[in-house]
Amino acid sequence: MEKLQFKTQIKSSANHAYNIMLAKDTYKQWTAEFNPSSDFEGSWDKGATIQFFGVNKEGKKEGMVSKIKENEPGRFLSIQHIGILNDGKQVTEGPQVEAWAGALENYSFSEQNGLTTITVDVDTNEEYTGYFKETWPKALNKLKELCESEK
Repeated sequence: MEKLQFKTQIKSSANHAYNIMLAKDTYKQWTAEFNPSSDFEGSWDKGATIQFFGVNKEGKKEGMVSKIKENEPGRFLSIQHIGILNDGKQVTEGPQVEAWAGALENYSFSEQNGLTTITVDVDTNEEYTGYFKETWPKALNKLKELCESEK
């Protein structure tokens, strides 16, 4: 698995950026860069299971099943992918899952002089490297816009 890193600087407090990133309405806006129907179900609490999904062309839910490994509001969030969502059903074993099982998505927040740097470290397989390199910067730019406009 390959590790990728993306960063953005936002004119806001780390807590504000964290809250905008995870709030249901604004989450859907910045993650629309990945999928226009991007959404989540579940809790951001440490140890909780959460589903990240979109609706495919056939109108079926597909995405990732994950666990929140760590959650320190305004400082650090770690998501571990444990399976996939296929037609709305959780799949946590088999060949489709093996490519992703255990992959981490980590968000670090560092605030200094009214600027917050969000660093995103993601594990990916070769199939998605190009897509992520293109899409993550767009998503983080949208998150930056949301944070700086909603003060």
